[in-house]
Parts: sequence; structure tokens; C-alpha cells
Amino acid sequence: MKHAASAPGSERGLGARLRVLLALAWPNVVSRSSQVVVSIADAVMVAHHGASTLAATTAGATNAVAFFILPMGITFIVSSFSSQLFGMGDLAAARRHGWYGLAVAGVAQVVVLAALPFIPFALGLLDYAPDVRSQMEGYLSLRLLSAGAVVGIEALGNYYGGLGNTRPQMRASVAAMVFTVVGNWLLIDGRLGAPALGVRGAALSNTLSTTVAFLGLLAKFVRECRLQGTGPLRRSELWRLLRFGIPSGITWFLEFGAYAFFVNVVVAGLGTTSLAALMAVIQVNSVAFMPAWGLAAAGAILVGQAIGAGRQDRVGGLVQLAFAVAAAWECLVALAYLAAPELVLSAFARDPASAEALVAAGRRMLVLSAAWQLFDAAVNVLAEALRAAGDTRFTMWARVGVAWMVWAAGSFVSVRLLRGGDVVAVAWLVLYLAVLALVLFLRFRNGAWRHIVLVEPRLA
Repeated sequence: MKHAASAPGSERGLGARLRVLLALAWPNVVSRSSQVVVSIADAVMVAHHGASTLAATTAGATNAVAFFILPMGITFIVSSFSSQLFGMGDLAAARRHGWYGLAVAGVAQVVVLAALPFIPFALGLLDYAPDVRSQMEGYLSLRLLSAGAVVGIEALGNYYGGLGNTRPQMRASVAAMVFTVVGNWLLIDGRLGAPALGVRGAALSNTLSTTVAFLGLLAKFVRECRLQGTGPLRRSELWRLLRFGIPSGITWFLEFGAYAFFVNVVVAGLGTTSLAALMAVIQVNSVAFMPAWGLAAAGAILVGQAIGAGRQDRVGGLVQLAFAVAAAWECLVALAYLAAPELVLSAFARDPASAEALVAAGRRMLVLSAAWQLFDAAVNVLAEALRAAGDTRFTMWARVGVAWMVWAAGSFVSVRLLRGGDVVAVAWLVLYLAVLALVLFLRFRNGAWRHIVLVEPRLA
């Protein structure tokens, strides 16, 4: 492992920094893209069962993330600590923060299991068609069993990522992807003697695959800790991680809550076809979002390492570089949306009874979604950089406030009260990302993050 003086964040020259960024980013991109493959595979492999099944599977996956996102958001801060500790040369302390992330994963599993009996009641409050609701209940009852594994992969992935090693999470994510696709093939329609479980088959496949991938990553981490040592776990470090991590988790939870409100209340009220079309567009847009997020996370690793090494002067250049690469990717994807929207959506339109209506609605949303790509790249890169510096409280208030006061409130009034259509709903999503990008840019430019002390001073 490199010493702080030779950490990637200290590389000089644009070409050298770009090479280091891409070396960190490509495993991140593969990791996040494998999640895209899983989401799209779930949708495509159930689509022939009809729009209600497609809506139940994709919206069910979205609602499952609503349970995972708070503890996942907390564990994202593990990367901030491990990257800064790497920059300081204190690898034993970095390993301890991997264990603190696993503790968050364990608590998440217990809480989600306690919430399982209340899922039918919660779905009954939402405006779903009865067949969509019943299938979604079955999906969630199985998918939520993997909460601890999902959060655990993120905790350990962020630990390794902060050290500049983004490949362990990539391997776990790719393994989960392969197992899930094979499991879907076996369990959704019942092949090779397996039961035909439909929506529940997709959920069970995801749960088993994620758990196996997590156990493999956990075994690697435990073995390394035994060989290299961590020193005694410290309550003060855990509380400090939670102090900065909980605002991060709340940010992701409440911001995702605005997204869930948008899907479950605003768009669900437009009917099953509009809901299925929107979820297909969201799945497609994850092709742009997840790699851009992987690039932003790689930039954040370099930011954290530079701060830990005392080179805050390099942070601005690193953020500019990460944004340039992420924006180039998202704009390229946007061009594909504009050039061939019907081709992009064709994989989801496999049920003859609903195909034409789904493609018509999806085309409108997909073309409009091209407008948010540049804003999305800016939000990803700036939010990750601020998180790496420990600026989680302002980010929480900014992201949550804009999500609910602009996006959720505006779309609800325009669509549900004023009877706007699906295009109006997606237009509010574009406006939300534009406003949030501006707010985060102004926060980064004012330099408040320079005065935040993330790691305990005695460790420095």
C-alpha cells in the first residue's frame, strides 16, 4: 500500500491524474453497471408477463431500495474516513472503520426484518392496482431479507475504495450480477425443474445472489484484518463515523423518499401504463447514472486522499476532472436517447397488449430525460466531493430541501392537482436536478469544506 506522500491524489499533471482517476473509476463503473444489468434483467425477464408484473417488479425494487438507502448512505462515509486515513498513512484505523460499517449493516438487517409484517399495510395506503400491489408484496417479502448483505457490500466496498482499491467491490458486484441473471432464468418461468415463481422468483434470485457475494467479500476482509491487525475498536471512532455518516444516510433516505413519493403517488396516479413506462425509463437512465456515479466516487477517493495528505490545493482540479469525464459520458448517452428512443425502449415492450401504449409514453419521458444528464453529472461529482471532505450536514439540508420543496411538491401539484401528464412529471425531475446542481456548486466554491475536520485530530 502506498504511503501518503505517494497517494494517487498527489499525482501531478492532467494526464497522470486522468490515468489515476480512470484506474480507480473503471472497477467502480463495472460495479455500478452490474447493478444496472441486474435491474434491467429483472425488468426484461418479467416483461412478457404484462405491464402489471413489470410495474410490480420495478416499483418493488425501488421500494426495496427505500429500506436499504438509509444505512447504505451511512456506510458511504466509510470511504471518506478510509481515504483520509490512507492519505495520513494510518491503515489500521482505516480497517477499523470497515468494521464500523459492518456494524451498521447488522443493525439494518435487524430493523428491516422487524418491518416485514407491516409491508401489506404500507402498500395498501398507496394508489396501486390490486394485481400490482399483491405481486409487489410477494417481491418485497423476499427481497428485503438481503438488507444486511446489500449494506455490507457497500460498507466494505467503500472501505476498500478509500484505500484506492476498487476491485473487491467490483468482483462482488459482478458475481452477484451473474448469479442473479442465472437465478432469474431459472426461477421466474421455472426452468430445469425449478419452480415458476414469477415476480417472487426475481426477488429470491436477487436475495440469494447478494448474500453469497457479500459472504465472499466479508471472508476476504476478515482474513486481511487477522493478518494485518486493526488495533482495538474504539467507541469514539464509531460515534465520529455516525456523526458524519448519519446526515449522509438521512440525505439519501429523504431524497430517495422524494423519488419514492414521485413514483408511488405522483406517477402511480397516472395509471399502470405510465408507471411501467416511467420505471422502464428509469432503468434505462441507470445506464447513464451508475457509471457517472462510479466516476464521481473515484473522484471522491482522490479528494479524500488529497485532504488526508494535506493537499487541499489539489481538490478543485480533481473535481473538475471528474466532472469533465462524467459529463462526457452522460451526454453521450443522452444522444442515444434522442437518436433512437423506440429502440432503447423495445426490450421492455414485450407484451403485445400493452407494448404500443408503453412505448408511446416511454418515448416522451425518455426524450425529455436527455435534458437532465449534464445536471446529473454535476450533482454526482459535487455531492461525492463534499461527502469526501465531511461536508455532510449542509449537503443533507440542500439535497433534502430541493428534493421535497421543488421536485416532490411541484410534481404533486402539477400532476395530481392540476392534472398534468407524464411529460410534466418528468419536467419537474429535470428542474430538480438543475437547481440542486447549482446549490452544490455554490457550496463547493465558497470553500466551507476546507475547514471541516473529519478524522479525529489525535489520529492525524
